[in-house]
Amino acid sequence: MSAESAPSPQSRGPLYKTWRFIREIVIIVAIALVLSFVIKTFFFRAYYIPSGSMEQTLQINDRIFANIMVPGPFDLERGDVVVFRDDLNWLPPLQDEPSPLESTLSFVGILPAAGEQYLVKRIIGMPGDTVECCTADGRLTVNNEPITEPYIYPGNNPSDMEFKVTVPEGKIWVMGDHRAESADSRFHTDVQGGFVDIDSVQGKASIISWPASRWGVIDSHPEVFADVPERTQ
Repeated sequence: MSAESAPSPQSRGPLYKTWRFIREIVIIVAIALVLSFVIKTFFFRAYYIPSGSMEQTLQINDRIFANIMVPGPFDLERGDVVVFRDDLNWLPPLQDEPSPLESTLSFVGILPAAGEQYLVKRIIGMPGDTVECCTADGRLTVNNEPITEPYIYPGNNPSDMEFKVTVPEGKIWVMGDHRAESADSRFHTDVQGGFVDIDSVQGKASIISWPASRWGVIDSHPEVFADVPERTQ
């Protein structure tokens, strides 16, 4: 006697079809979470822009992706827009603990690390550079070379306060593009001279991912620093 043949997929009931649909959704979500975790761990991490200190390069409520292979396989350069941990307490303490959902989204890479604070600024001085404000026509100089900065917020001066600093080894000097609204290295010289540790840098801000109308690459403007001579260290 021949064995009974298995029922065909067409003959199976709605319960089987529902289960198959749920299973496929679960698999897709699991794959997406694994990919997000891998990308966040090795390549890119998402960040949110809460203030106007980098306008007009970055706007309030922009979402960005930072390349976390910088610093690392790829070196930092003057002009790079970088995300760095607030290890020097430039920002006021967080008032609220992250929710379980925020912690989960942070773990898989959709949000930055929960419970930590970050800043986004542009590198103006690398280790060994001397950065000074300002020339007779109001420009910054890097290693005595005046620079013209097209990314500065319209109507702002390169700086309304005078300073002259030489960046130590392992540090960077950072400034916001919206100079009149950015509490950057200039305003924190009482803490480590205003210099940010390269070890605090989480990555180079590379892409504006949201809103869709602002999608694009974040420009480092290497032409600004093209004539700057070699560092003194």
